[in-house]
Amino acid sequence: MSTLQSEIQALWNRYDDGLTADEATDEDLATLDVFLEALEAGDVRSAEKTGDDVTSWEANAWVKQGILLNFGLRHTEARSHGGVDYHDVLPLRQTADLNERGTRNTPDGTTIRRGAYLGSDCIMMSPSFVNIGAYVGDGTLVDSCDTVGSCAQLGENVKLGANTLIGGVLEPVEGAPVIIEDGVSLGAGCRVTSGFKIGENSIVGENTLLTPRIPVYDLVEEEVIYGHLPSDRRAFTRYVESSVSDHALFDGGAYKPAVVATGVEEETLEATQREDALRE
Repeated sequence: MSTLQSEIQALWNRYDDGLTADEATDEDLATLDVFLEALEAGDVRSAEKTGDDVTSWEANAWVKQGILLNFGLRHTEARSHGGVDYHDVLPLRQTADLNERGTRNTPDGTTIRRGAYLGSDCIMMSPSFVNIGAYVGDGTLVDSCDTVGSCAQLGENVKLGANTLIGGVLEPVEGAPVIIEDGVSLGAGCRVTSGFKIGENSIVGENTLLTPRIPVYDLVEEEVIYGHLPSDRRAFTRYVESSVSDHALFDGGAYKPAVVATGVEEETLEATQREDALRE
């Protein structure tokens, strides 16, 4: 991939100097096509883990540059998919390779954009959407009304409950995207945004918002943390007193959201146990 990386970086430098879509050559576009194929094959990723802890994920800036180049050096075109007309710089992803890996995407509304990777034995339920640069690991479920944003990295055997939002982080290029590590279960209606990271085997209750601006009260280590949820936690939303709780406009006090994290059993939870944990 070193050659592809150098080609993307050289193209980015030209783009930064003013190269436009009208000036992009066939060779330039061919480079971008190879780049998209590498993303779809899982050969390149927008982020990688450099250590043992969930906080050690770092963005691959050149990969995010390649994604941005696909927007900046291509023209929007009228396209059609499933009888629906739309306009975009890229067609949707071809899915023949998914069948070869035992991955299912149900009809009437599963949309996978070019440059997204789906592993083996995944399930995409209708309607759901996986954006460019996203990585969905083996055995992961993307349920109905879920969105997996640009560059989000989902590990193996992740479960996204229905109506879950995994935010995208495309810019800045050095910003790490949302990370969901192996074995994580998110209850229905969860939202994970702005590069938040969830450690492996954690369970998050329904309708929980995880974002770097909301504190996580980790009762295992007895500390308040921001931007990540450690591994092996059970997390849920609670409301804590706000600094404006004594204001006259707030009868009985004002409160702000927080996330409380407790420990989960060290042994691997069976599927039925995970379902029970999500509903507690």
